[in-house]
Amino acid sequence: MTARPRKRSLTLRGHRTSVSLEDAFWDTFQQIASARGISVNELASEIDEARGMESGLASAIRVFVLREVTAR
Repeated sequence: MTARPRKRSLTLRGHRTSVSLEDAFWDTFQQIASARGISVNELASEIDEARGMESGLASAIRVFVLREVTAR
């Protein structure tokens, strides 16, 4: 596991994109998607739709993961 962000490929509503996330955030993000019974792409699409334009997708995913973990 590395603390440096790595590029991850996603498909959001049929469009390919990438985000740079640290392994810890990516692993937890995958676990959350799995627990919800949806794909990482589906969860990323939900976050993307809700984030507005004030933040980037990678930041929105990090905040989402942080909120999910602290809510447990």
